[in-house]
Amino acid sequence: MRGSSLLPGLCLLLSLSGVMAQKTKGTCTHCPQNAFCVNATHCTCNHGYNSESKEKYFSYRFERCEEITPSKTTNSTKEMQSVVENIESHLTDKTVLGAGRNVTSTVTAFLQKTESDVLKTALKAPDQKIQKVQYNTVAVETRVVTDNCSKGVILSLNAQVNSMEIHCNDVIQRNIQGTGAVAFISYSSLGNIINATFFEEMNEKDQVYLNSQVVSAAIEPKKNTPLSKPVILNFQHMKVKPRVKKTFCVYWKDTKEGGRWSKDGCALRQVNKTHTICSSTHLSSFAVLMAFHGQEEDPALTVITYVGLSLSLLCLLLAALTFLLCKAIQNTSTSLHLQLSLCLFVAHLLFLTAIDRTENKVLCAIIAGALHYLYLASFTWMLLEGLYLFLTARNLTVVNYSSINRLMKWLMFPVGYGVPAVIVAISAASRPHLYGTPDRCWLHLDQKFIWAFLGPVCAIICVNFVFFVMVFWILKRKLSSLNSEVSTIRNVKMLTLKATAQLFILGCTWFLGLLQVGPAAHVMAYLFTIINSLQGVFIFLVYCLLSQQVQKWFGEIIKSKSESEAYTLSSRFGADSKPSEAK
Repeated sequence: MRGSSLLPGLCLLLSLSGVMAQKTKGTCTHCPQNAFCVNATHCTCNHGYNSESKEKYFSYRFERCEEITPSKTTNSTKEMQSVVENIESHLTDKTVLGAGRNVTSTVTAFLQKTESDVLKTALKAPDQKIQKVQYNTVAVETRVVTDNCSKGVILSLNAQVNSMEIHCNDVIQRNIQGTGAVAFISYSSLGNIINATFFEEMNEKDQVYLNSQVVSAAIEPKKNTPLSKPVILNFQHMKVKPRVKKTFCVYWKDTKEGGRWSKDGCALRQVNKTHTICSSTHLSSFAVLMAFHGQEEDPALTVITYVGLSLSLLCLLLAALTFLLCKAIQNTSTSLHLQLSLCLFVAHLLFLTAIDRTENKVLCAIIAGALHYLYLASFTWMLLEGLYLFLTARNLTVVNYSSINRLMKWLMFPVGYGVPAVIVAISAASRPHLYGTPDRCWLHLDQKFIWAFLGPVCAIICVNFVFFVMVFWILKRKLSSLNSEVSTIRNVKMLTLKATAQLFILGCTWFLGLLQVGPAAHVMAYLFTIINSLQGVFIFLVYCLLSQQVQKWFGEIIKSKSESEAYTLSSRFGADSKPSEAK
């Protein structure tokens, strides 16, 4: 009896403690949005909201309180589903978007109506802040913002395999009172209709095609002023191809003709084999276009490149060793040949082993910068060769050449290695992002950046050409007057002919590289590869094998080695051979 009389009192006490708990808000700060703290230990959702776990009191930091509006939520969701279903029916009906003479006008109108319908439907249910609907060919996510945004808040929306990030302030537009909404729509089949043929910068020599789904980003109310910060778009590629020449972030531009893909206001942030990240200063419909090389990679060219450059590397190494070890030919001219050979050797080795290392962008940029420097240094050493020949020819009447040699020793290394370093440093400081392309670790063609290499090369070729013409003119005068030693003049003339041929070989290589466009691109590619592989062979042949002093030095080495081997054999078998002769 006593126990039964205590039960109602206990129930009353528990109910009162619950009421007091609801009315006493604590001071803890870990409760989620639409919830308050109880007794400084637990959280509970506000009136009209339920916790995601369905528990009245909770302490889980990442719990969420969801609004209890089942009928309203169901109705708004059904309305959004109805809108998206209507969009789906238009996309699957080929006679709707694909009909008519001007397809682009039809698509432009369709995109605009879709954005408008989705945003109006989202704003009808402002209490349901996020709505997501997905069908086979279209996916939609909307976000409604009803309050002021905290500083730096970024809204992230996803649709199918794509996503978008937009600053909250650009949605609510602080100068406009009321609710704002943003919609992100992804179309999986629309790219078949508005494909890359509608790109306003379509290039016939490249294979350009759309490599992502078409997406739309829009806000309501419409905003006439630019976005405070660019919207970020993340696309997943439809096809994975490593040999990409260019990647374009584009938007669908409304034109008098109907519409075109345009790059205006769109920028490429990042690209890899599976995804591309773009940014845009305005909202519209977007996609990713990719351009691949018009001609497929030729296996024969690959073989010629590897075999030819390997042979060139061997010859450059032999030439450098000859210039270092053969004392009979060591002079200022040989020192210039040695530095040229070393620069070309390292450049060709780096080209052969690392030109395709595009996986790591930073490493690829470093490789491109190193190649830029080494090839510029090679041409600078050729410029010094031309200067030395000119000074030698001009001072043929002077018996003592020490002044020329002193001048060249003072100029050689600061100019030969310093000038290319300054050019590369200025180029890297001004446009570091243009070192390395998607398929090659070399200078980018954008913004005419390739002229950071071609400009100095063309200048060096022109200056050397002037030097060589002046040398031949001086030699002609000297031969006619015969005031100088004829053999010396002939030596200088022969050296000038060799240097001219060397400049032609190296300069012709890069000139042919520029001509790899149009119908003759394939032929020029073969010529470029073959002549490029002959550079080291030419230097070793002309400056070493055809030199009488080097031939004599090689002969002495071979003779000394033969005598040494003969002596070794005779000392080893001499004692045993005598008895055999006696027999």
